[in-house]
Amino acid sequence: MPSLDEKTAAFRTLHQPGAPFVIPNPWDQGSARILAGLGFKALATTSSGFAMTLGRRDYGVTREDAITHGDAIASAVDIPVTADLENGFGPMPEDAAQTIREALKTSLCGGSIEDSTGDKDNPVYEQSHAVERITAGVEAARSGKRNFVLTARAEAFLYDRGDLDEIITRLNAFADAGADVLYAPGLPNMDAVRAVCSGVSKPVNVLILGGLARHSVTEFAGAGAARLSVGGGLAWSAYGSLANAASMLNKGSFDCLSANRDGAKTIAPFLKS
Repeated sequence: MPSLDEKTAAFRTLHQPGAPFVIPNPWDQGSARILAGLGFKALATTSSGFAMTLGRRDYGVTREDAITHGDAIASAVDIPVTADLENGFGPMPEDAAQTIREALKTSLCGGSIEDSTGDKDNPVYEQSHAVERITAGVEAARSGKRNFVLTARAEAFLYDRGDLDEIITRLNAFADAGADVLYAPGLPNMDAVRAVCSGVSKPVNVLILGGLARHSVTEFAGAGAARLSVGGGLAWSAYGSLANAASMLNKGSFDCLSANRDGAKTIAPFLKS
């Protein structure tokens, strides 16, 4: 098994604009082992997927929950894992810093900090405050005794507050603050992806969401992306399949079980005995 330093170095090297790697998002150790077994080179946790395993909505977990979960995922596989650390679990720069310091105590190779507030009326922090929070997270990451890849997220598009030029300006401010990877989830189309990737100075993570799912990895490479994630998409798909269990009640049929039988045979080798 590679050391944590070796995994983190490998993770950093994967981020090459124009040559994106797909980083899927497991929601527990089992899904992490399956995805690693399929050959993916790195994994990222998903806040919404993890919350769902606890019967909660997104943003329904604590800092301790998220850090413990991320460490469990990272400890279950031999490939790099980065964590969705939400908005740092607090409004102040010190909150972001403390979250990164806690992550540094685990087997995680990196983590992301959002600029979301949790306030539906004012969903993202004003830029100067958002930059202060990323600066604090970067300083915490650099003060540790090991390498750590910090991703800074600009969330405005997820709240229908997105202005592309403003997003690019904010991402560049995050880059100037020392963020390693930049991320603006909710980009509406490939033109926006291309504009962000060409308009910033650091590697860009693109969330495959909505209409972007129609495009190929090759197309994202042409747009300049460095990393492609799916957020809670896999978790929602897996949990959504449970709705098929209604057929056992409504139709008296067990077809929902046979449909997944071949898949169970495929994933079995990736699970511990």
